[in-house]
Amino acid sequence: MANDINRKNKPAPVALVFLIGAVILVGATFFRPVAPAVQMLPYSGFMNQLEQENIDKIVILDNNLIEGTLKKGGSFKTIIPYSDPSLLPKLLENDIAVEGGSSGNPLLRIAFELLPWIIGFVFIYLMMRNMQSGAGGKAFQFGKSRAKRYQEGDKKITFADVAGQKDAKYELEEVVAFLKNPQKFTKMGAKIPKGVLLVGMPGTGKTLMARAVAGEAGVPFFHMSGSDFVEMFVGVGASRVRDLFDQSKKSAPCFIFIDELDAVGRTRGAGYGGGHDEREQTLNQILVEMDGFDAKEGVIILAATNRPDVLDPALLRPGRFDRQVVVAMPDIKEREAILNIYARKISLAQSVDLERIARATPGMSGAEIANLVNEAALFAARKDKSEVEMVDFEEARDKIIMGVARKTLVVSEKERKMTAIHESGHALLHYYLKHADPLHKVTIVPHGRALGMAMSLPEEDVYSRTKGWIEDRIVICYGGWAAEKICFDETTTGTKQDILQATEMARNMVCEWGMSEEMGPVAYGQEDEPIFIGKEIARHKDYAEETARRLDKAIKKILDNARIVAENILTEHKDKLEKLADVLMARETLTDDEVRLLVGLPPREAVVV
Repeated sequence: MANDINRKNKPAPVALVFLIGAVILVGATFFRPVAPAVQMLPYSGFMNQLEQENIDKIVILDNNLIEGTLKKGGSFKTIIPYSDPSLLPKLLENDIAVEGGSSGNPLLRIAFELLPWIIGFVFIYLMMRNMQSGAGGKAFQFGKSRAKRYQEGDKKITFADVAGQKDAKYELEEVVAFLKNPQKFTKMGAKIPKGVLLVGMPGTGKTLMARAVAGEAGVPFFHMSGSDFVEMFVGVGASRVRDLFDQSKKSAPCFIFIDELDAVGRTRGAGYGGGHDEREQTLNQILVEMDGFDAKEGVIILAATNRPDVLDPALLRPGRFDRQVVVAMPDIKEREAILNIYARKISLAQSVDLERIARATPGMSGAEIANLVNEAALFAARKDKSEVEMVDFEEARDKIIMGVARKTLVVSEKERKMTAIHESGHALLHYYLKHADPLHKVTIVPHGRALGMAMSLPEEDVYSRTKGWIEDRIVICYGGWAAEKICFDETTTGTKQDILQATEMARNMVCEWGMSEEMGPVAYGQEDEPIFIGKEIARHKDYAEETARRLDKAIKKILDNARIVAENILTEHKDKLEKLADVLMARETLTDDEVRLLVGLPPREAVVV
């Protein structure tokens, strides 16, 4: 099959022969030897040259044309205007060599001169026809749909290949059941949704879920990205939409899947370009086409987006995308199931605990987990291992979260000491704060732009945070600053990111989460989010100057309290702080169990999920 496709994409052999012939003829025409210049003489001039005995020889052609050469050099031509019987005796008397010949057919000569151009036009025509009929006919199919079609015979993906997402599968199984047995719904008077919008964060598996729906139903599947519709030429996107829906109706029952719908479905009139740009015309055509066919035709539209908030309301009304299915981030059990799927493709050591890895990867999407497994396999391959071990997963996770370890970075002993004190301050606070997450590891190996890091992991997946957890988190952010202040009586620029995080959390506590006793549960400052940019670029100030001063005061109070708590705890346990920093200098990385043993704390109890 692949060879047939390649042969179709190659230029026709006949066209190639014509091309070679045209090149040869054009070359022969333009690069032939240049004949000497020929002077055209009137017949009277010819007779004068004859009387002066200046003619060397002549050739009398069959159309009263005389060609000859002069004794003084040069060639000439002349035409005999009338029948002159005395011409030949005069030539013989002057001892002039006379020859006869044929000038050839002028039509053939003209045809020979035009032949290269005829061959060139034939070659161009054959090439254009070949492009139009083959896969390379984009120039003639500019307004045609670029959707990729997956047939029933292609590699099938089913719901079994999608780990977790039970709620999303339940919603989509109804669509599959309709395509398999539409009478079950129609006899009840029920109508299946025309369109289903898959909503979720990047990497959660929206495209995979759409492929699984088509695989379960066993019908053709047209896949096209929203950006494939839009071109610089106005009207092309609308033409592609029409062609896509025409193709799908011919292949019904089938699915149309439009990925990244927000690329073409953003709210109309929100941009600088007014209401007549290419994107909006494409969106209008999608709206018209979705209204123009009935669900009974067996064509169901699936679409995916990360930004449902920016979509045009007309897309989301009943009769178009009737149903929104949330493809959420996986929880701990779903992460373990995803790990099991991707771990089948690598050589896994028996000592690898996938449940522990799932617990250590909160907030990771399915795509990020797949990347984690691949990075672990790459780490194992670099070390010439036959199996992927637990340490490889640890290194892969650290690389994804913190960045690549910069083990060759040259750091002075003094700076390493300050980094060890800084990270030890962060780490130690985890054990003396009630609501803090357990410490996972602390390291002074540079990763990315950070010289070190103290990483904590929650005992279970958490979807909302309490005031106590946030306050303790702010205290931990000040741990590095407080440790440097206590041990060196000065701080470094390494505290910048910690202070930024602490300040942001304190501001959110006061302005958004209603966690300030002074300001109460009131939201201060509405976010301005221009829909054509798609992100917050400003905060609208809708309160008085006096309120702004009170907000600043409340934020600073939270930060001051957290800083004081961090300083008090680390001052009280200064000996443990310095001991932890010394061991960290020697070993560079310590786990939670090692830190507990070092500072004399009991081991952490295992959590049962």
